[in-house]
Amino acid sequence: MGRDLIIGNPPITVDLRRSARARRLSLRVSRLDGKVTLTMPPRAPEREALAFLMEREDWLRGHLSDVTPTVGVFEAQEVLYQGQLLRIETAPGRRIAVQNDRLLLPAAAGPASVKAFLRTRARDALVAASDRHAARIGCRYSRLTLRDTRSRWGSCSSAGALMYSWRLIMAPPEVLDYVAAHEVAHLAEMNHSAAFWAVVANLMPDYAARRLWLREEGDRLHRLRFDD
Repeated sequence: MGRDLIIGNPPITVDLRRSARARRLSLRVSRLDGKVTLTMPPRAPEREALAFLMEREDWLRGHLSDVTPTVGVFEAQEVLYQGQLLRIETAPGRRIAVQNDRLLLPAAAGPASVKAFLRTRARDALVAASDRHAARIGCRYSRLTLRDTRSRWGSCSSAGALMYSWRLIMAPPEVLDYVAAHEVAHLAEMNHSAAFWAVVANLMPDYAARRLWLREEGDRLHRLRFDD
C-alpha cells in the first residue's frame, strides 16, 4: 500500500510506495498526468524519503511544468493512427474510414466509436504480428486480450496469455511489431535474461530503435481521452 507525502509550497503530492524489489530510492513523474511516485526499499526510513524529495524539489517542479494535460479526442479534432496524425472530419456513410490524412466519421459517431475503431484495428494488427513471431520461434500463445494499461504496453503470462495495450495502434507499425515480438519472446524465455533478448534480436535485429521510440514518445499515445 502506498501513502502520500506532501512537500514544498505550493505543495507537491508524492505517492510513496515500498517495494521488495527496490534497492534504492527511485523517483518518477508521469508526463501524462503529473503524478509523482517515489519507490523505496521496504525497510528504508521515511525521513530518508523526505530528505531525498526535498533535495530534488527543483527538479520535480521543472518536470511538472512540462506535463501536458489529457484532452478529449473530439476537442483535439485529431488522432494518431499508425504513427500518422489524422484530422477528424464528418463524412457521409455508416462506417469510420481512413482516407489519406483524415479520419472520416459518420455524423452519429462519438468518441466511443473512434475508440472501438482503434481497438478493432489494434486487435487485427497485434494478432497478425503475434502469430507471425510465434510461428518463427515455434511457440503458441493461449489467448490474446487488449486493455488500456498505462504501466506497460504488453505482457505474457506463464500460461502463454498475451495482453497488449490497444493504444499501440496509434504508434508507428514497426513499434507495435516490436511490442508483439517482445511479448512473444517470453513464450520461449519467461524472463529478461540475455537469452530472452537474443530471441528478441533474432525476431527483430533493430529492436533497440523501436524500444527507444516507446520510451521517448510513448506518453503521446495516452494523451487522448475517448469518453463522451
